[in-house]
Amino acid sequence: MEKDLLELQTLIDVHFEQRKKEEEELIGLKDRIENRRSERAEIQRVRTEKEKDRQNRIAVERQRKEEEEAKKKADDDAKKKKVLSGMGANFGGFLAKAETRRGKRLTGKEIKKKTLGERRQPLGIDNMREDALKQRAQDLWNRIYQLESEKFDFIEHMKHQKYEIIVLLNRISHAQKFKKGHGKGKVGGRWK
Repeated sequence: MEKDLLELQTLIDVHFEQRKKEEEELIGLKDRIENRRSERAEIQRVRTEKEKDRQNRIAVERQRKEEEEAKKKADDDAKKKKVLSGMGANFGGFLAKAETRRGKRLTGKEIKKKTLGERRQPLGIDNMREDALKQRAQDLWNRIYQLESEKFDFIEHMKHQKYEIIVLLNRISHAQKFKKGHGKGKVGGRWK
């Protein structure tokens, strides 16, 4: 019995020593994991700082290039204007006309809005009675009828003008065919 107790005591001691070693290994493993996490966090922080610095450098470089390009373009435009203004008064007049044409192109929508604003009139039917409304509707219908008839007349007039242009172009081409050989002294046939 004494032997069994001693054997049991040694087994218990071995078990507790084994358990103590395993706990120490576990604590060491946890420490290594924590150290690794902190190292990774530090590496990640350094990477993000480097990435931010790189992005900032790229942005500054891009902005500098854009400013240089804008300055270069402005200098080129100034040189072109200086050269063109020195070419002569006639060409300067041409440039002014080109600028006005370009301006008209840009404001085409505004011109259309202005024209439509002048043509369109407010209805003003808020406080009208039934007979006045009928009269207003009749006036509007008459106006639409008049505009449609004017449109039809213009279209027919345009068709007629196109036809006249085609006829005149045919006459010109026909006359030019016969005029080519005329007056050069050529004789047809075998008499030369």
